Amino acid sequence: MEERHFFDIDAKLAKLGERRLGEDLLATSMFQETLEAGWIYHDNALEGVVLSFPEIRDALARKAIVDGNCSDEALSTEVRSFKAAIDVVRKLASQQSRTITVEQLNRLHEILTPVEKPRGTSSRNGYRTDRPHHRVYHHDVVPCDTIPLRLKQLCESLNNEGEPVHTVARAINAHFELMTIYPWPKNSGKVARLLMNLLLLRDGYPPAVIPGVERQRYHESLRAENDRLADLVADSLRNFCSAASRFLDDRAARAST
Repeated sequence: MEERHFFDIDAKLAKLGERRLGEDLLATSMFQETLEAGWIYHDNALEGVVLSFPEIRDALARKAIVDGNCSDEALSTEVRSFKAAIDVVRKLASQQSRTITVEQLNRLHEILTPVEKPRGTSSRNGYRTDRPHHRVYHHDVVPCDTIPLRLKQLCESLNNEGEPVHTVARAINAHFELMTIYPWPKNSGKVARLLMNLLLLRDGYPPAVIPGVERQRYHESLRAENDRLADLVADSLRNFCSAASRFLDDRAARAST
C-alpha cells in the first residue's frame, strides 16, 4: 500500500489538534463517550449484531438489554465486555512500553469471550483446532497447528522497528495478518480490530471505526490484498476527522450564542 494515501489524514488530524479539543474536559468527555458508543455499535454490526444506541447506553449502565418482552443479559454482557476491552487498549496505548505480546492478544480475547471454552478449541488460550467452516468471515486462514508460531512472528514483526513504516499502514498490516491467522473460532475479528486501534492510539491517531454499513466491503477486503482494507480504514479515519470537526463547530456555535 502507498503511504502517501494517509498523508491527508495526518493533515486533517493536525488541523483538529490546532483547535485544542482537549482544553474543554467536559466536551472531550462527551465526544469520547459518543465515539465509544459508536465504536461498540459499529464493531458489533460488523459481526452481524445490530444494537441501538439506547441499548448500548443501558448495557453500559448495567441494565439488561430488552428486546420486546425478553431481557437479553448475554447481549448486555457482550457490550460491557467490549467496553472493557477498549479500556485495556487505551491503557496499553498510554504506556511507555511499545511492546506487543501474544499475552496481550490472548488477554483481549479472554475479556471478549465467555469463560467457558468454545467448541472446537484446545489449550488454555482457546485457539481453534480446525478450519472454521461456518463463520462470519469466509477468507483463507492458516492451518491451526501454525497459530502459536504465527502469533509469535506477528508480535516480533510489530516490535521490530526496522525500516520506518507509516503508523496507519503498520496497523492495517497487523489487522490483516491477525485475520489471516484467525486464532480463535469466536471474536478473532474483534481482537484484530482492537490490535489495529491499539497501534493507532499509541501513536496519537484516533481509532479506526469501520461503519457497520460497510460490512460486506469489509469482508470482501479480507479476501483480497490488504490495499482494499487500507482504503476502508483510511475512509474510517477521514470519517472521524469530519465528525470531530462538526463537533467542534457545534461547540463553537453554542459558545457564541
